Amino acid sequence: MSDAAAAPAKSEEEMLKEWQDMASGEAASAAAPVVGQKILDQSEIDSLLGIDSGDKGDKNRGVRALLDQNVVNYEKLPMLEVVFDKFERVLSTSLRQYTADNVDVAIMGMTSARFGDYLNQIPLPAAIVVVNAIGLEDYILLVYESNLIYAVVDVMLGGRKAKPVPTGGRQFTAIERQILETLNNIVLRDLGESFGPVAPIQFKAERMEVNPRFTVISQEANVAILVTVKVNLEGREGKMQFCLPYATLEPIREQLLQQFMGEKFGQDNIWENHLSQELYHTTMKLDAVLDEMNLPLNEVLEWRVGDTIMLNARTFSPIKMECGGVVKLVGTMGRALDFKAVRITHNVTDLNNLKQV
Repeated sequence: MSDAAAAPAKSEEEMLKEWQDMASGEAASAAAPVVGQKILDQSEIDSLLGIDSGDKGDKNRGVRALLDQNVVNYEKLPMLEVVFDKFERVLSTSLRQYTADNVDVAIMGMTSARFGDYLNQIPLPAAIVVVNAIGLEDYILLVYESNLIYAVVDVMLGGRKAKPVPTGGRQFTAIERQILETLNNIVLRDLGESFGPVAPIQFKAERMEVNPRFTVISQEANVAILVTVKVNLEGREGKMQFCLPYATLEPIREQLLQQFMGEKFGQDNIWENHLSQELYHTTMKLDAVLDEMNLPLNEVLEWRVGDTIMLNARTFSPIKMECGGVVKLVGTMGRALDFKAVRITHNVTDLNNLKQV
């Protein structure tokens, strides 16, 4: 008897269970990971793409960091840092006089970002001032955080000893807007003074908005410089931020690329006066040319010591006074005491006029 005939017949339930086991085994083998291959979970995928919402400390990661690399490595403007260093000192003095108290102003940093991304990350409520940069023919943004506005208002209204009261994100009142307008005039005046050595620029506030959608002054993809300034008022801290599009700074780009303030750009009256005074004491060599003639080389080679060269110059023939081979003066030959002399008859202006005629 064969083995197949000896095996007992299987029931339908046993055959169904056997098929289910076979199907589950094939699925498991198909889903089994390849040896040495890592399977990423959702959090690792989000971190790789740079969209991990849980990490608030570093927003530029993964693929997003590669996309924003052109912003991070954008052109540096060394002289702009010098300008804002001066702005830090000037504004500190102005705010001390305005508040009649000790004020500390510090530049927290200068970064680059796309203009559209910056508008989306402005913490609200905030006062966003659209500023006309007269001299650059363009606009910049000046953003005041609510903490700074409330701190200035509190100090100006006599609340120096009171503890800061949470505002709960409310809108600004008419009194707060009036004080902010005065503060804004001081800031823009000092900013224009700081830009003075670079270019004569005046900053004038056009309007103030609380909605970033109404403050679009550049294309969203354009790159802008963000300068963050921290102000400390009697233990109360607040920030203001300047948004300077690179397109706005393009007319003075060459000046901002300078490394030192001594690499002068534009007119410097002190240096011009010093240079003009020193030129009067400069020693220069003048050659009095009696005559010029063309001679063949074979005749010149036959000259010997004691030979006489006949010139075409006469008593009243014009004598050219040359400096570096260029005719500057014309005169006539004469004598002064025991020296030969030249009486000047035409200067440089006369020679230029004669050439034009």
